[in-house]
Amino acid sequence: MGKLFGTDGVRGRVGTELTVQIALKLGLAFGEFLNRRGKVVLGRDTRISGPMLERSLVAALNSVGVDVVRVGVLPTPAISLLVRQMGAEGGVMITASHNPYEDNGLKFFDQNGRKLSPASEEVLEKFYHAGKVCYATGPEIGSSWREDASWDYLQFLKGLVPGKTPFAGLKVVVDSANGATYRIAPHLLEELGAEVVTIGNEPDGTNINRGVGALYPEKLGEKVREVEGDVGFGLDGDGDRLVVVDQRGIPIDGDHLIGGIAQFLYRKGLLKGGVVVTIMSNAGLERFLKGLGIPIWRSPVGDRNLLQIMEERGANFGGEQSGHIIFKDYAQTGDGLLSLLIVLQMMVELGEGVDKLFRLFPLLPQLQTALPVSEKIPLEQVEGFVELITQLQEEKIRPVIRYSGTENKLRILLEGEDRERLHFQMDKLCNFFQTRLR
Repeated sequence: MGKLFGTDGVRGRVGTELTVQIALKLGLAFGEFLNRRGKVVLGRDTRISGPMLERSLVAALNSVGVDVVRVGVLPTPAISLLVRQMGAEGGVMITASHNPYEDNGLKFFDQNGRKLSPASEEVLEKFYHAGKVCYATGPEIGSSWREDASWDYLQFLKGLVPGKTPFAGLKVVVDSANGATYRIAPHLLEELGAEVVTIGNEPDGTNINRGVGALYPEKLGEKVREVEGDVGFGLDGDGDRLVVVDQRGIPIDGDHLIGGIAQFLYRKGLLKGGVVVTIMSNAGLERFLKGLGIPIWRSPVGDRNLLQIMEERGANFGGEQSGHIIFKDYAQTGDGLLSLLIVLQMMVELGEGVDKLFRLFPLLPQLQTALPVSEKIPLEQVEGFVELITQLQEEKIRPVIRYSGTENKLRILLEGEDRERLHFQMDKLCNFFQTRLR
């Protein structure tokens, strides 16, 4: 019995790894998981396969008695919010996030707007594989309707920023990755008074994340320099992560972003319970936060894991180096637009550019790479792996080695004081795994 869920929902190549039949079975399973009652909020990004998968999910959910509110193209965090606002039993976002358009995926939410826990995913998978469905009949069959909920999400975001046009006088470049934020991001910024320059806001179904968005900050940086912008923001395909570039077009490291926001919240008395980051975050960030007297906690990769540790520690702020940032007082998932507003608010309130607001501490050298693998053999079962890790730790090199939750790849991160030594050890690790996992 194959495992469906990865780090962030179900994801795969459309037509092979994720088909209409799989989406239909997942919809039926989700309906059973919800006890065949209530309504589900269903959104999607701009991929060409989105409407096709949407129809499969609607048919499945309606057939077991669940109503579906179709909200169209909206960011993932909007679905999380709307589930709570609409009193829905759950939500589904059709997206493969930063992956190319050939991929798609499904992110499932519970009635609190949270991504399903691993335990809930396991239950959903059991329903999926069991294939036992209790179909509704007559008036018990669910209904489906289209609702434009972008205004609700927009009003929520605008309500977090004081003043009518607080960002007047700022020239902002925003790259929406030809994805879910392509309409709402510029509209939001314009309503808050900013002069907006857009790129990556002409989706055609096949160009999502293609050379634009959070994965390609160099394109954003070029535009910032060209138009002499004050700041640039890059979002990913489903709008739950943010990359920032300064007025010179140079990207702000994700750990610098987390550190700067943490200090801002701390000095305003708004930070609770410390800061939660993942195992990927730089030791330089840890030293900086501890120097301020701010506790720091680490979680596995994934904003769902961040949220879990935040709740355990009573923290209201956490983030991933990759740009997923959670402000738990306002959201249950990473939200690129919410993060963007906080950065702009900092610029206005403190009167500084993002270079001075966030480059507050040195980072230790890190190297990262990803190796394709044919199968995901448990690492502790790979001969020589434990000895190799011990050797790295003896050299004061911090290794983070894990399988991707969304792709057949092994991800390797090495961190230490000596960059030359990191390169040597990275080459050694790549050779080691290529001979054992291919």
